[in-house]
Amino acid sequence: MDKYYIGTLNNISQVGLSRLTDKFELTEDIDKANGIVVRSFKMHDMDFSDNLLAIGRAGAGVNNIPLDKCADQGIVVFNAPGANSNAVKELAIAGMIMGARNMYEGIAWGQSLEGDVAAEVEKGKKAFAGSEIMGKTVGVIGLGAIGAKIANAAEALGMSVVGYEAFKPHPCLTADVKLYDSVEEMVPVCDFITIHVPSLPSTKGMVNKDLIAKMKDGVIFMNYARPDLIVVDDVIEALESGKMRKYMTDLLEPEYIGKKGIVATPHLGASTEEAEENCAVMAVDELMDYIGCGNIVNSVNFPRVTLECKEGTKKHCIVFKCEKAIEDVEAKVREFYGDCLVDFAGAKVRNGEHGYFIAQVKADCDKVFSCGCVIKSRVLG
Repeated sequence: MDKYYIGTLNNISQVGLSRLTDKFELTEDIDKANGIVVRSFKMHDMDFSDNLLAIGRAGAGVNNIPLDKCADQGIVVFNAPGANSNAVKELAIAGMIMGARNMYEGIAWGQSLEGDVAAEVEKGKKAFAGSEIMGKTVGVIGLGAIGAKIANAAEALGMSVVGYEAFKPHPCLTADVKLYDSVEEMVPVCDFITIHVPSLPSTKGMVNKDLIAKMKDGVIFMNYARPDLIVVDDVIEALESGKMRKYMTDLLEPEYIGKKGIVATPHLGASTEEAEENCAVMAVDELMDYIGCGNIVNSVNFPRVTLECKEGTKKHCIVFKCEKAIEDVEAKVREFYGDCLVDFAGAKVRNGEHGYFIAQVKADCDKVFSCGCVIKSRVLG
């Protein structure tokens, strides 16, 4: 294909879109698009054209994209992990300090004053006396790109940091973090707790009355990740009883409005100029690398598969769905191309049916692999 078309479903940073090379052209016709860059636009009710090869989410969360539907249609979905991590880190640190110092309540009270404001301030400010974070312990649930940066920043501010990570802490972690084997073991020692894990069947509702009961009295809990990680009624009950001092979140929900102890910002985590640029750049680069070169990096519904281009060859890119072992399909591909095959890379989604192969073949090879398991195939070069 001489030209590929990219559509957008939200306002996407021009810094990211300007990275598109001459092989790519922006289009307003989504049905014509080979790739789509999206932020929060809800795509679940969309019908996708056969032209669509990939979707790039300019952010980390992909709950607005129908991942299984896309996989079944051979549409690779990318996200931008870590691109907005500094922005979320800064907001979470601000939330922790704001919660400890009762800043939101103090500001709201101050805005209501009339008459001799200076006198009223001196008389009333003691009601908003808070605590310092230096010397306190913060527990970080999830030490990925965001959680690790929060841990680093908290240590730099003089806090003790403890944490829980189900897999492996992000490489950017430099803080001296005491790791616990479970969240339940960690929370009793924490003055502050911040959660940074994805929304999964295993994490939904993990912050509930049972876990809250194990926390310190007066804990400040922060959720700058996903709304369904908590059981709302249990958190509100903990705030009303005084078990939890504050619930600081970036996930404003209707039931939070007017509730004492809840300070909710309107989803500002990635709403910085820098984060929007970083996310757009990563999403656009991922789309170009896949659509133009066949490589998959940072996909959320297909495995990572990359292969360098070699002179005198072309790539056959094969998206497949197969209930059999990946080795069976790979054997068929290798046998099919035979001496034409120069290089090969492929993988299958862990515990899933969808997979992807790149078969690098000689430039004069006209054979194109096809079988019942192939969803989409295309030739590059």
